[in-house]
Parts: sequence; C-alpha cells; structure tokens
Amino acid sequence: MRIGMILDKTFPPDPRVANEAISLIENGHEVFLFCLKYADELKNETINGIQVKRYKSNKFIYKSSALAYTIPIYSKLLVKKIYHFLVKNAIEVIHIHDIQIAEAVFTANKKLNLKTVQDLHENRPEIMKFYPHLQKFPGKFLISSIKWKAKEEEFIKKADAVVVVTEESKEEIVSRVGKDSQSIVVVPNTVHKSYFTKAEINQSIIEKYKHNFMLLYVGDTGLRRGLQTAIESVAVLKDKIPSIKLVIVGSNTSDIFLKQQAEDLDIEKYVDFEGWQNEKLFPSYILASSVCISPLHRNLHHDTTYANKIFQYMSFGKPLLVSDALSQKNIVEKANAGLVHKAENSIDFTEKVLELFYVKVLQTKFGESGKAFIENEFNWEKTSEKLIELYQNFNQ
Repeated sequence: MRIGMILDKTFPPDPRVANEAISLIENGHEVFLFCLKYADELKNETINGIQVKRYKSNKFIYKSSALAYTIPIYSKLLVKKIYHFLVKNAIEVIHIHDIQIAEAVFTANKKLNLKTVQDLHENRPEIMKFYPHLQKFPGKFLISSIKWKAKEEEFIKKADAVVVVTEESKEEIVSRVGKDSQSIVVVPNTVHKSYFTKAEINQSIIEKYKHNFMLLYVGDTGLRRGLQTAIESVAVLKDKIPSIKLVIVGSNTSDIFLKQQAEDLDIEKYVDFEGWQNEKLFPSYILASSVCISPLHRNLHHDTTYANKIFQYMSFGKPLLVSDALSQKNIVEKANAGLVHKAENSIDFTEKVLELFYVKVLQTKFGESGKAFIENEFNWEKTSEKLIELYQNFNQ
C-alpha cells in the first residue's frame, strides 16, 4: 500500500513519524512523507526507506500556522501542495500527523476521497493552554484553544481511523466525541529494544554520581513538569539523606525560576542543573541514578499522554517515582515499576523518596519489574503491532 504521511514541519527529526514510517515499510508498505522546507534541503530524498518529499515554505506560512483555526490562510496556502503530493505519488491512504495541517489535508482530499488516518501525537488543544505566547497579548486574543478543540473533534469524526498514544486518550475521545472505539488505535511512543541493548555508556557520568543517592529527571523542564515539587522536597531530604542529589538533564526558558528556587532554599549543592545534553548520554545518567522521577502536574493533557522518559527509565531497570497524572500512574502501577505521589505535593513526594531509600528491596523489585515490562511487553517492536494491524485491515 502507498501511504502518504503528512507533516507540517521539517523532517528529520521527528522520532514518532520516523518510527511509524519505518515499521510500515518493514511490513511491505511504501511510505511517502510530505513535509516542509525553509532552506536548501533536498526536495526529494530517501531516509531509512522513507520517501521524503519536501515542499517549499517560508516565515509567513510558518507564522500563519499558529492562526490555522482563527484565520484559514495557512490551510489555503497548503492545499495545492498537498493535492500535488497525493496525486503525484499515487497515494492510497493518507496518514495525518497532528491537527495543525489537517484542515488542508481534508480539503485537498475532497476530490480524491482517500482513506484517512488522523494521528494525534498529543492533546494539542489542551497543551496549547500552557503555551507562554497564549498567556499574553496578542496570542491570548488571537488563538483560541476552544476553536482548536472543535476542529480536533471535526477531524476525528472525518477520519477513517484515529491513532493515539494512550488508552486514556482513547477513552477520552470515545467519551467526548462519540467515535467508535474500534476505529481508534493506541500506539505509544515506546523505546526500541536497541535503546537499552546497544546503548553506549559514558563512565565519567557513572563515576561522578557513584556516591550519591541520585534522583534523576531528563527532558523538558517547563514548570508544568513538576520540578518545583522535587526541588522543594530536596530541602527536606538533605537532612535525612546526606548523599541526596537531584540531577536535572534538560532545559526550558523557565529554568530561571527553578534555579532561583534552589538558591532561595539554599540547596544549590544538592541540585545539578546539567542543561540540555545529547540524548545519547541519557542512558548513562539513568544508569548513574538511584530513582528516576516524572512529577508532572495534573491536567487533561498529562492525564492522557505519557512522558516518554518513563520508558527510558524502566528499560535500564531503575525504580520510578511519578505523580498521579493518570496515564503514567496507570502504566507504572501496571508494570509494578515504582511509587506514585500526589501531584504538586512535596510532602508526599518526600515520603515516597524516603520509602525507596530505606527499603532497598523496593528499588530492586521495581527496577526488575519495570525492565521486564519493557523487554517483554512495552517496546516499540511490540506496541507498533497495532499500527501494522490497522493498515493490514485497510488492505482487506
């Protein structure tokens, strides 16, 4: 089958798009990827079997994408490009990544009437509420998350199938939109087996923290990720666990607030802000850690998606401490991979850390259980089977 994936940005990188495309190719399909180019990238290129077709864009188109469902300029500018892509490559099924470009795709497909798959990488209308530029003028008045949610529901209804990242997201869509659950496929962003079997380890990182009881966080450090809870907890933990060290590998423009908090609490020597590091170093930081954390705040977005870091943590046999954001709570409890604390509650976070510190057998039990879960049930090779099955059904 000739599958036309539609992406509203440059490629590479996009791990989810690449993983899905490669898995489909390995199962006998041809995958053509529509994406945008802003510089002198090759117009046509094959990457890992993906036939990449780049269409020229510019700053005006890029900026108008934020207003896609306020003023429909963005969609109108892309319709002809998408139609050209679909016809020229004799596409049989359209696979739309996220909703920003979806209006243009459905418009371009009116004459062709091809089957469509709407792939929701996240709950975009909900996460938009936390974007800094939507908290102030003019974004606050020009971009409406309510309009985006209405459009998302429209696209879900139009699509022949919908792909989501969690069971919780599927349940929320069935409840809110009334979409037939049989047409919604769950494909989580899990790790490939090679992530933990072929990782290159940096011994200097292991050595650096070998004497610490290290709490590790990797990834984006925006305030909704809950690191203020962990930092507040360290101010108490340092008196009970002298070797405590909170290591934060990642960055965000809001890091200034996290660093100020550590300074105000006089715990700077207990918190290492490593900044953004090459992702190839993540396995080394994980192996150096004692407990890996994901203290997300509760909201509809976090409740229906995964922080992919938890799968990276589990794959190296580390115990987890996560907030009760619904999706991650459910998966960690299912895997028996760690403890759950109340979101934004530093007292509960502290109690759970102490439990893991004093009861060493828990660290081992959770680590082994989480690792087995990833190795046997929740790696990309396993979880992508639902995506393969979806396209097999289209062929019947």
